[in-house]
Amino acid sequence: MSFARVRALVVIAALTVAAVIFVVVAVVRDSQTGAATAAGCPDGFVIANVTLPEPKDVKIKVFNGTGIAGQGERVADDFRNREFQVDKRVGNERKAVNGVAVLRYGPEAVGSSHLLRAYFLDEATTQYDRKRKGPVVDVIIGTDFQQLGTTTEVNQSIGALGNPPLPEAACPSE
Repeated sequence: MSFARVRALVVIAALTVAAVIFVVVAVVRDSQTGAATAAGCPDGFVIANVTLPEPKDVKIKVFNGTGIAGQGERVADDFRNREFQVDKRVGNERKAVNGVAVLRYGPEAVGSSHLLRAYFLDEATTQYDRKRKGPVVDVIIGTDFQQLGTTTEVNQSIGALGNPPLPEAACPSE
């Protein structure tokens, strides 16, 4: 073996040892404080589920706020075809709802409502109620509703929306 090869092997071995030492020191001395967790949640704050779920894990109840007979059932069927867990009964809102849709949800459904916003291409109005219990999101179809987004539009909307935001006076569940 030539002197140049031996020297190259020694340099590579020294760099490898230095890299391992650097990584170990960085991990041991890590002082980052992560996001607030449920254990460190201040008094008066609620625990919010901000993970973005799969459609099959989202529970919704559809209400017709358009005044058009059968519109709620059609939207409920569209969501069922996209593998959402849809309540069998479709309700009717007492008065017409302006806009595309309204999403009502509580702390357990923050991630679910964020996903549903993507299906309405971020044109749905959200109504967060920190006292609401359960993972169900109420979807009230409004007078401006045309159709749910296509798969491509939903994926693009999810990318544009980013991660679900943490509501005020809430701590993430994880």
